[in-house]
Formats: sequence, structure tokens, C-alpha cells
Amino acid sequence: MAVPKKKSSRSRRNMRRYSAAYQLDPISETTCQFTHAPVRAHTVSIKAIKEGLFEARKKTTKAKTSSANA
Repeated sequence: MAVPKKKSSRSRRNMRRYSAAYQLDPISETTCQFTHAPVRAHTVSIKAIKEGLFEARKKTTKAKTSSANA
């Protein structure tokens, strides 16, 4: 098991913990293409769904090929 050779100071420990690697990314906002209301990225506003402006994509099933079954 790896063991540190010397004790890390509180300053070094805290610099590691609060570095940019641990910070959350800011939430990006865009506008809904139907209602032009501000929404989070890759989403549609609830109003667009309720009014029927947005229709979700249908799930497609993969067709089995005859060579895979052979």
C-alpha cells in the first residue's frame, strides 16, 4: 500500500480540494426554439410540450439480419 513520505500541510490539502478540478461547471442556458423562453441546454420548455408544439421522437427497433441468425 502506498504511504506518503511526509505529511501534507493544511494549505496544500485545501489547495488540492478547492482547485478548479473540483468546481462545478456553470449551467448554460439557451432559448426554447418554440416559445423562445430561457431553458437549460438540450431541453424544451414545458409550455411547448403542453401546447403540442414539440413532439418527441419515436423509438426505433433494430431490424435483425438473417446473417446474424445463421
